[in-house]
Amino acid sequence: MTTVSPSVEIERKTPFWKKLGRVPWTWRITIGYLTVMLFIPIVAMFLKASTEPPARFWAIATSDIALATYNVTFVTAIFAALLNGVFGTLIAWVLVRYDFPLKRLIDATVDLPFALPTSVAGLTLATVYSDNGWIGSLLAPLGIKVSFTRTGVAVAMIFISLPFIVRTVQPVLQEMEHEIEEASWCLGASQWQTFWKVILPPLFPTILTGVALGFSRAVGEYGSTVIISSNTPYQDLIAPVLIFQRLEQYDYSGATVIGIVLLSISLVLLLAINFLQAWARRYDTR
Repeated sequence: MTTVSPSVEIERKTPFWKKLGRVPWTWRITIGYLTVMLFIPIVAMFLKASTEPPARFWAIATSDIALATYNVTFVTAIFAALLNGVFGTLIAWVLVRYDFPLKRLIDATVDLPFALPTSVAGLTLATVYSDNGWIGSLLAPLGIKVSFTRTGVAVAMIFISLPFIVRTVQPVLQEMEHEIEEASWCLGASQWQTFWKVILPPLFPTILTGVALGFSRAVGEYGSTVIISSNTPYQDLIAPVLIFQRLEQYDYSGATVIGIVLLSISLVLLLAINFLQAWARRYDTR
């Protein structure tokens, strides 16, 4: 027969509200803040969407225009995040490992998308990449049109998500010991082999974190993409703009349904990225 210690028995009989009173105040503040700022709005959004009958919910979520906006939003956001995963890591590497003129200025410029209003960013990108703009005029003779196309949406997402990758990877690169690389070189490895087998494995989970953050930011972007795109259905219309259009039509439940789908797909993709991060860390410790 298993005996239970008196302390365990007392703990079982203690009312829940008394146990809650022993929770540290830091936990109480954290749970309260997350409840007010995160959990309640999400629950309210689900409750609003639940006012639609299941058949109507499914019809809105899987309508042709909704499916087209999911394609534009998520595929373009994934492309922007992966592209920034490569070039953001390269930029972080240059900023950490090299000294050059105006380094501090360039380092500070990386944070510009954080401070710049998204509408201003969209207006600037639309002007620069228009057929008469500085960059657009160079691409126009090649038959490449950026502004007011899906390509423009990708450019806007790349612009606003770049700092997330750079600022995530940069501190990890700064903490890496150069002795490990020197030891690899002394053993006969080339610079590419050293990067691929020594530097990249411990850096890979951090890069995935930056990609996940950049992807999340790109999916929710509205201000810059609504200006640089033509917002044409089935071409470059993104889901956040479709939600706004539904709100303008006073279709609040319909807008909420699109938002729920957007939230669910984003959550699944982020969980998949977190799973890859956990797998990469376990692989790195072996």
